Amino acid sequence: MGAEEDEGNRWPPWLKPLLKEKFFVQCQIHYDSHKSECNMYCLDCMNGALCSLCLAHHKDHQAIQIRRSSYHDVIRVTEIQKVLDITGVQTYIINSARVVFLNERPQPRPGKGVTNTCQVCERSLLDSFRFCSLGCKRVGTSKNFEKKTKKSAMAAALASASASDDSQSVINGSSNSSQSHGHGHEGRKTNNYKKQKLKVEEVQSFIPSTPPPTASNYRTGHRRKGIPHRAPLGGSIIDFFI
Repeated sequence: MGAEEDEGNRWPPWLKPLLKEKFFVQCQIHYDSHKSECNMYCLDCMNGALCSLCLAHHKDHQAIQIRRSSYHDVIRVTEIQKVLDITGVQTYIINSARVVFLNERPQPRPGKGVTNTCQVCERSLLDSFRFCSLGCKRVGTSKNFEKKTKKSAMAAALASASASDDSQSVINGSSNSSQSHGHGHEGRKTNNYKKQKLKVEEVQSFIPSTPPPTASNYRTGHRRKGIPHRAPLGGSIIDFFI
């Protein structure tokens, strides 16, 4: 209960309903008028969006005008800073006027080289700002959000430490596996080499060895053929006739 009261006292009572209100709709009372667009808000009555004709009933009240930029609601800094502290909220210049956005505008992903983002919706910001809108500042400065942020940071740190330990264990396991695999590979190479050597020795044992050279083998291998001798033809004929 005390925490809720602190959050309520930190912000004016009209801020939360202002951020939830839908503007630029047709006024249900003055719908037949060309000025029936609801772009005003009474900070005293807090009874919803008003058109310019409805302001006749809020003459002595403090009212602000809401403007539009790229389908998002904005308000001029000169108006809002009179009734609300906008420190830390990034301002923009639109149509020559400095404005702030009412609600967050999340980005799918931050751009390259971005060094600062909104603490709530992570939209890219200039380095001197913390929030992109009034709504983000209201959420980001609440005690509940600060507690969640601290818990998330602690959980992220623990997860990072656990992941680091797991990766180191995987590296050590891979190294040990590589070493054991290397030893096993060397052992297999040695066994294969021994088996091949035994097979060669067995084959050589079945092949007869070449006998050593002897003197007779040496003469036989180096003897040259002589000139053939033919019998005289005349002698054979004489013997035939005798």
